[in-house]
Amino acid sequence: MSGKKKTKKRSRGLKKSQIVGLVQGVFTNNPKNTYNYKQISELLGLKKMVLKQTVVEVLYELLESGFLSEVSKGKFKLLSRGAFVVGRVDATSTGTAYIVPQDGIGDDVFVSQQNLRNALNGDLVKVHTFAKRRRKSLEGEVVEVLERKRNTFVGRVEISKSFAFLVTDKKVMFKDLFIPMAKLNGAENGQLAVGRITDWDDYTKNPFGEIVDVLGDAGENNAEIHAILAEFDLPYEYPEKVIEAAEKIGDKISEEEIKKRRDFRKVTTFTIDPKDAKDFDDALSIQKLDNGNWEVGVHIADVTHYVKPKTIIDKEGYERATSVYLVDRVVPMLPERLSNGVCSLRPHEEKLCFSVVFELDDNANLVDTWYGKTIIYSDRRFTYEEAQSIIETGSGDFKNEVLTLDRLAKELRKQRFAHGAISFERVEVKFDIDEKGHPVSVFFKESKDANKLIEEFMLLANKRVAEFIGKNEISSGRGTKAKTFVYRVHNNPDPDKFENFARFVRKFGYEAMPMGEERISSSINRLLKEVEGKKEQNIIETLAIRTMAKATYSTHNVGHYGLAFKHYSHFTSPIRRYPDMMVHRLLESYLEGGRSANIEKIEDQCKHCSKMEMTAAEAERASIKLKQVEFMKEHVGGEFTGVISGVTEWGFYVELDDNKCEGMVSIRNLGDDFYRFDEENYCIVGRRYKKKYQLGDPVTILVAKANLIKKQLDFELVSD
Repeated sequence: MSGKKKTKKRSRGLKKSQIVGLVQGVFTNNPKNTYNYKQISELLGLKKMVLKQTVVEVLYELLESGFLSEVSKGKFKLLSRGAFVVGRVDATSTGTAYIVPQDGIGDDVFVSQQNLRNALNGDLVKVHTFAKRRRKSLEGEVVEVLERKRNTFVGRVEISKSFAFLVTDKKVMFKDLFIPMAKLNGAENGQLAVGRITDWDDYTKNPFGEIVDVLGDAGENNAEIHAILAEFDLPYEYPEKVIEAAEKIGDKISEEEIKKRRDFRKVTTFTIDPKDAKDFDDALSIQKLDNGNWEVGVHIADVTHYVKPKTIIDKEGYERATSVYLVDRVVPMLPERLSNGVCSLRPHEEKLCFSVVFELDDNANLVDTWYGKTIIYSDRRFTYEEAQSIIETGSGDFKNEVLTLDRLAKELRKQRFAHGAISFERVEVKFDIDEKGHPVSVFFKESKDANKLIEEFMLLANKRVAEFIGKNEISSGRGTKAKTFVYRVHNNPDPDKFENFARFVRKFGYEAMPMGEERISSSINRLLKEVEGKKEQNIIETLAIRTMAKATYSTHNVGHYGLAFKHYSHFTSPIRRYPDMMVHRLLESYLEGGRSANIEKIEDQCKHCSKMEMTAAEAERASIKLKQVEFMKEHVGGEFTGVISGVTEWGFYVELDDNKCEGMVSIRNLGDDFYRFDEENYCIVGRRYKKKYQLGDPVTILVAKANLIKKQLDFELVSD
């Protein structure tokens, strides 16, 4: 008892300076341990709330001074001065960077531009850390580049009398490559080319390099498109060995193989695809059963029958992970022999499929599902326009089958939205391209009933495949976990982002927050319906999408928020998506009683596929931007109306009403006031006159410049 009384008496009289010394002692004696204020207080025998509050103050002061680092919120660790961190460079638009620790332990390290040396975005580097009072975050300098994310870059060749440079895109590579004349590889002045770094030490301002591929003349369509692919480190041609391996794959189907499969060759079957499509990876069959129900088959090209694991074609497909859909072409994941030939479900040809077959009643209620390998014969190849004409007129080939599928699809869609799915239906901008790749006009592509017919049955197949693996085994009562599988996951919206979005739309007189017992998904659908046809529709839809998390691939199923599915996967496009091939292989294995796959290996593959999907999307946007600039080059000096579609500290973007092309009005060209960026309210505001330029505002602009090299449109404000 007396000992406890003495501790209390001693702790009551502690000064803050003494507590500082005691806290430092705890961390110095335990340099590898992390503590929060409660643990420190307990170790020091501090029980009074006032002393615990002092501990909190001391911890954050020691953090500020660089003695401690905050490992996670409220948890601290001794900061080893002069320590080294290995991590990946995450570069910012200003030229500075953060080093993200490779082991995931500890905070990111801030590195100024001068301390980056020659490290580039994505590189694995070793950083020497030091603490700075002027920044809350830990600072450091790069001492060694351990691994380059990439060493090839695309640019424009500039040749002088005795040397040359490859002038690069500064967003990807902030230094131009010095190219000795002997290493130009035939490149001529002004051409687009791919260069590789050969040498770059700390004492050299520019890296030395060599030209490894000449893409062609700047402005020429093929050269520009190949430059976009090279910029994103995407392949623009197939290795000869892969093409040769694909050509050896036969398309003859043996009787032995047919006997292993369910035969749908006599059931009415057809495909519905875009008019310019060549890779038909899904077909629908339909027939009425004796009990009055409908049997609908979703038949997917059996790619994995032809592409075996660890083969040269499989390895190339995995590296690519997805087909890349650029504005004027498709860069396929698989060689054309497979994507447009052997695997493609072309009309009047017998084809091998992996199928999901549904039994639906007349109201599209699901009665039963079958999964397995099949053989089909496609009776007809419809374009979306042809199928849409049948839906609208009630006449045409296989009209009864098409109209029945349309009716069932509409019931499925109604059921999906009743369960909370979100209805995003943005208008897609397309270009009419001439034979030289030049854009001659712009048109808007809308999703009509024929598109939605296919979409609903593909969604149902993807959902049921994911449920078959993920749901049934969990509810089997055996206490086992679901087998490893590839899910397409989509998290709930970030609450802070959604609140900011709701605050913004109120300025237009709309309410995004749920009313009464509404769910967020229902409130978003309500909002999207209210803005339909209004001038601010596109902006609000764009921002609504931005509040959503990005869908990715994962073995950890968290459901798909946007579709309101607890289980969802990608099964229906194995010709153009590697995750679908993974799903086919896993499903086939599990149908045959196979053991659960290695989760770490599959998760790594999911991460790779998600990353490549994002890269492909960025390349697609870059190709659209290129064609926008090409198209608007003919309209320099012209005036257009539009709406403010984005606001940054440099100015605001304007999306034109007529063609959805987007350019920037620089803040420097707004001469009537000094403007500042208000991030929270999506606007820039004049300091003196308080004039605002806000997201969604209508404006009239003049097209000042169309820069093909930078893929950039510069606008000047004419009026508000």
